[in-house]
Amino acid sequence: MRKIKCRKISKGIGEGISIVSNVPISFLGDVDPNTGLIVNKSHPLYGKSIEKKVLIFPTGRGSTVGSYILYQLMKNGKAPSAIIMKEAEPIIAVGAIISNIPLVDKPESFEFKDGERVIVNADHNEIIIYEEG
Repeated sequence: MRKIKCRKISKGIGEGISIVSNVPISFLGDVDPNTGLIVNKSHPLYGKSIEKKVLIFPTGRGSTVGSYILYQLMKNGKAPSAIIMKEAEPIIAVGAIISNIPLVDKPESFEFKDGERVIVNADHNEIIIYEEG
């Protein structure tokens, strides 16, 4: 187990298996709000689900509508359980806040792998990663 300090953007605690992108995500165009799948064929996570996962990516990109896409994901039960970003920006921050999705950024280390069990405790500015073995 390892712990990483971070900055709270949206309160709460979320837990799940990590899904990691090294490129930005635009919730408008990259993510289907009805299925939680990455639908942009040029995105490295194409075809993967973010539902109930800890979604990890460097930053967002795109339209302010992205905030509402995150909200729609939550209303449809397809939202990530938490989000970790290298640097949060207002579109994702607003979406996470109105959707009650824990969001943290500026972790001490941004070295994450797919498939790890992760707890994001935004209330304590902490990410806990349970590594196999």
